[in-house]
Amino acid sequence: MIENAPEILFNSKDLIPVLLDSEYQEAFQKIEKEYLYWDKAKYYKPKNIDDNLFWSVVKFSRIGENIFFNKKVFGFKITPYMQKFLHEFDMNFGGTLLASDTISSKNKQYYLLSSLMEEAIASSQMEGANTTRKVAKDFLRKQEKPKNKDQQMIVNNYNTIRYLSGNKDQPLTPQLIQEIHKRISERTLSNLLDEGSFRDNDDIVVMDELHGEIAHTPPKSTEIEQYIIDLCNFANDDEKYIHPIIKAIIIHFMISYIHPFVDGNGRTARSLFYWYMLKKGYWLTEFLSISRIIYKTKTTYERSFLYVENDDLDLNYFINYNLSVLQKAFTELKDYLTRKAKEEEALQEYKYIEGINEWQSQIIKMAVKKPSTIFISKDLESIFNVSVKTIRSDLTGLVELGLFEAVPMNQRLVGYTGVKDLEEKLKEIRGN
Repeated sequence: MIENAPEILFNSKDLIPVLLDSEYQEAFQKIEKEYLYWDKAKYYKPKNIDDNLFWSVVKFSRIGENIFFNKKVFGFKITPYMQKFLHEFDMNFGGTLLASDTISSKNKQYYLLSSLMEEAIASSQMEGANTTRKVAKDFLRKQEKPKNKDQQMIVNNYNTIRYLSGNKDQPLTPQLIQEIHKRISERTLSNLLDEGSFRDNDDIVVMDELHGEIAHTPPKSTEIEQYIIDLCNFANDDEKYIHPIIKAIIIHFMISYIHPFVDGNGRTARSLFYWYMLKKGYWLTEFLSISRIIYKTKTTYERSFLYVENDDLDLNYFINYNLSVLQKAFTELKDYLTRKAKEEEALQEYKYIEGINEWQSQIIKMAVKKPSTIFISKDLESIFNVSVKTIRSDLTGLVELGLFEAVPMNQRLVGYTGVKDLEEKLKEIRGN
């Protein structure tokens, strides 16, 4: 469980001089940047400051805005570090990164479909779906009928994400929340009546997977209606400005906090984050595999919820975590676009070779740069993110063109390398 923080025993007149003291600035800035809770912040505490005074200063520096859900007070404050993230997202999430003509529309569409699949798979895996990404992507591409509950969860998530994209202009209503849940949970709950229905009992708790203890007891079922009404009003209110990305993250948190359904709350919460981002014009969100990043850092994700609950419902712990997730997902997208631009550049470079594809272009370029390289299908699989079968076919094709030759590695393994006069062969083909 989360360690309890020291009591707040000081008033503001005692705290301001400490907060402004240059001797302590480095420690306070580090704590603010990562928005650390006491269990980590204590390691930056100067030796000459009492625990209670130190934590009181930290808490005082975090006083910000309050928002109310069913008369319960939640707080948040946009720090300079968060503003930096938000500025970068505002500059890019409207889609300018994908406006460049250096990336073909085919590759943009391919990455969009891949991201939607990744989002559906990772969000389902977080809720216990047991399958590999490769298997899941395969049956999604083939549009096969789900064979079990795990596959049904993934198909539901995938179809729901596409539904959200087509319904982003609606206001948030209890009915929309229920419709999203109904689509996400279809044929995966023990009781079909629970699909798209708010729970009518209190037989639900959220467990801490690390320690097997109760981490969160959701509001009573009789309170759900008011919480949901307040959440919808919060989402639809454009008079009191809160940055849309911050608002989307808070909506995500609140669905998980309220836990209005017997199951599928996490998937519904992440879907509503996605929906609100699209609603507010951040269409690049469709190309970001956010749940995959969360799945990789699931323990940190869950701990950010615990910090909020344990520290006076301070939403910044959850906000800060999710901004870092967006940053990582955005970096992945930029890396992909850089890689695809290079691949397309290589394809243009060797476009005079009839029937050649982008993977073969890349392999030729690598062979020209490092003539002694022996290419193994399995190694290229991870580089190009395509199947061994596809890579082996591409390499065999290069052999048939007379540009590569097979090199037996052992009784089973075959490598491929460019022919000795590869550059001359390329010039000859170009000349013809």
